[in-house]
Amino acid sequence: MMKQFWFTLIGAVWVLTYVASPVTADVQISDATQECLDCHIEFHPGLVQDWRNSRHARMTPKKALTVDKLKKRMSSTSVPEVLQNRVVGCAECHTLRPGSHSDTFEHNGYDIHVVISPEDCGVCHVTERTQYAKNVMAHAYGNLAENPLYQDLQRNILGKSTLQEDRVHFSPANDLTRSEACYYCHGTRLEVTGWETRDTDVGELEFPIIKGWPNQGVGRVNLDGSLGACSACHTRHHFSIEMARKPYTCKECHTGPDVPAFKVYAASKHGNIFSAMNSSWNFTQVPWTIGTDFSAPTCAVCHISLVVNPDDVVISQRTHQMNDRLEWRIFGLIYAHPQPKEPDTSKIRNKAGLSLPTDFDGGFARDYLISPEEQKRRRQSMQNTCLNCHNTYWVRNYFERLDNTIRTSNATVLTATGLLRRAWKNGYAQGPEQKGSPFDEFIERRWSDAWLFYANNVRFASAMAGGGDYGVFADGRYPLVNTILDMQNWLNTQEIISNMGKE
Repeated sequence: MMKQFWFTLIGAVWVLTYVASPVTADVQISDATQECLDCHIEFHPGLVQDWRNSRHARMTPKKALTVDKLKKRMSSTSVPEVLQNRVVGCAECHTLRPGSHSDTFEHNGYDIHVVISPEDCGVCHVTERTQYAKNVMAHAYGNLAENPLYQDLQRNILGKSTLQEDRVHFSPANDLTRSEACYYCHGTRLEVTGWETRDTDVGELEFPIIKGWPNQGVGRVNLDGSLGACSACHTRHHFSIEMARKPYTCKECHTGPDVPAFKVYAASKHGNIFSAMNSSWNFTQVPWTIGTDFSAPTCAVCHISLVVNPDDVVISQRTHQMNDRLEWRIFGLIYAHPQPKEPDTSKIRNKAGLSLPTDFDGGFARDYLISPEEQKRRRQSMQNTCLNCHNTYWVRNYFERLDNTIRTSNATVLTATGLLRRAWKNGYAQGPEQKGSPFDEFIERRWSDAWLFYANNVRFASAMAGGGDYGVFADGRYPLVNTILDMQNWLNTQEIISNMGKE
C-alpha cells in the first residue's frame, strides 16, 4: 500500500512539473492529449518527455501553414479544422482515421490505434507521404517476401538447419526469427490476431494483439493497408529532423557487408569531416544551407534534404523518393544496373523469367529499368550538390571512376557466374535449370559472396568517394578475386574426381 502511495505521489509530481505547465505560454494542448499525458507520464515518462522536446509539442498546424515557403516543414496546404489550433500530441496522431485501422480499440473513452502509419502522417505531410509511396523502401517488405528467389536465399540464411543423409537442409525460418533479421529493416506485415485483457495499475483494460509488432521497418505493411514507417528515420516521439539528417540513422540498416554505406562513409574524407566538425553544424535549419549549416555531405544532403546555397538558391529539392538522384542501383542483383522504374520490384523478370533485374550473363531487364536519358537526368541532379564544393574537373573524374568501377566489378562477377554455370552444366551443383536452389551448395555460396558482399563493397567505396580500403582489402577486390579462385579450385577438384571415376 505504501509503495503504491509513493508511486502515485511521484507520478503526481511528474504531472505537475512536466505536464500541467505548457511548453510555452501560447501552446494549446487538446483535452484528449492532456488526458493521455496525465496518465502516461506515470507509466511512460520517457515517451512523454521525448514528445515535449519535439517540434510537434510547440507548433500548431495553423501556425506551421504560415511559415515562409523555403522554411516550411509541413507540406500540406490545409489540415482539418479540428487539428489546426492544437499542437500535434498523442490524441492528434493516435485517434486519426480510427475506422481505417484494424487495431482501433476503446481506451478510456477514446477510440485509439497503436500503430501510426504514413497515411496518418500524410494529413500534414502529404508531399512526403506521396513521394515515399513511390520509393523502393516503401515496398521493401513485398520486394523481399514476394520474390521467390529472395525467399530461397533467405531460407538458406535464416532457416533452421538439419543434417540429413546427403547434406545440410534448411527449412523456412519462423516469424520471430524473420522479424529480427531481414524484416527488421524491410518491415513486417502487421495483423491483429485477437484481443487481450490486462490487469493494469488503473484497472482492467483491453488491448489488441498485433502479429509482427513491434517493427519500424521501412516497408512495414500497416494495419490500415499503407506501406512504410516514418519512424524508421524520424524516431518517435521526438520525430527529430536532426536525427534523420545524421548518418547514424541510415547506419541502422545500411552498415554492411551487403550494403556497406555507413562504414564506407565513416572511413571516407566526407565522413572524417563529419566526425570532426559536426558538433558545430546546424542540423535543424530549414532550408539547409551548404557552407553555413554544414561543410560536408551526410546521407540526407545527397539523397533527401532541401539544400540551398548562402544566397538561398535551391541546389536540391527535398524528396522522400530516395532514388530521385540515383542513376545506378549499385546493390548487385546479380550485377549493378539502372534503377528500377517502379518501386515494386517483385514484378521484375529477366529473360529467363527469374525475379531479377539482370540476366546471368550480365544483361539488363531493360523493360523494368529507367532509360539512359533518365539516368543522365538523375546524375545531373546529384552533381548539382557535388559542384557546390568541388570544381567541374573533380566531379567529372569522380563519376568517370564510378562508371569504370561498375563496368569492371560487373565483369568480375560475370567471371564468377561463368564458373557457377559450368558447375551446373556439368552436374556438380543443382541450379534453377536443374530445379535446384542457386544458394545452398558450396560453390553457390561462394558465388553469392562475390556479388552480395565483395562487388557491392567495391561499388560503394567508389560511389561514396572514399573509404578506399573497402574497395581493396576490406571486403573489396582482394576477397572478390579470392572468391573466384576458390570457385575455380573447387570446380577443378570436382572435375578431377569425376574423371577419376571414369577411369
